[in-house]
Amino acid sequence: MGKIIAIANQKGGVGKTTTSVNLAASLGVLEKKVLLIDADPQANATSGLGIDVESVEIGTYQLLEHSVATKDAIVKTASPNLDIIPSHIDLVAIEIELVDKEQREYMMKQAITSLKDDYDFILIDCAPSLGLLTLNALTAADAVIIPIQCEYFALEGLGKLLNTVKSVQKIHNEHLDIEGLLLTMYDSRLRLSNQVVDEVKKHFDQMVFKTIIQRNVRLSEAPSYGESIISYDAGSKGANNYLSLAQELIEKNAEK
Repeated sequence: MGKIIAIANQKGGVGKTTTSVNLAASLGVLEKKVLLIDADPQANATSGLGIDVESVEIGTYQLLEHSVATKDAIVKTASPNLDIIPSHIDLVAIEIELVDKEQREYMMKQAITSLKDDYDFILIDCAPSLGLLTLNALTAADAVIIPIQCEYFALEGLGKLLNTVKSVQKIHNEHLDIEGLLLTMYDSRLRLSNQVVDEVKKHFDQMVFKTIIQRNVRLSEAPSYGESIISYDAGSKGANNYLSLAQELIEKNAEK
């Protein structure tokens, strides 16, 4: 039985998509069967795995509309053991279209629950907002990973996100857990980075992943080649960080 994990933070630029793509690829390399769902209209996870966004005819939009069979939306990627449900800019319209529907927060849950037996991990790359798309992802998920960049406004907005998680637990999905807070864009030379790490660990202690994702040029280059960091430069610091995170996630879930 697979585990569904949403990767969410309403702040943009914190490393959600980078984490979704590279954690998914790392889990695949570690021989786990993985599905990545791109639930962001910017479709960066889709293009970051080498899929031409313009050519996407069936993806997350049709999945949420329930206009296709879920399995028909799945595309194989060049990355080992990794499939994706791609996104397209038309996903922007889905929030407006779902507004009047009954059970609108449960559209994704209804579409993907049946896939849990086919995969070890299903990761959902969320949009940088707390709208209906992200709400659908949190309602469908077993847990959420929250990336936090090691910069000045790191903790700003985190309270709001944790409150959203609480209200989703109360109203839509009582089983939703916080898988962990993931520190990203860490630069050991900067005092500020170290202060943020200390601050987050002081406040959230056990909730923080041991693995910290460091700033890495190769990590920012990889998406422009449509590759994960694992296939772009397996020896880079970024690849090591994400493999270590994948290992930590696997071990954490093996204990349960």
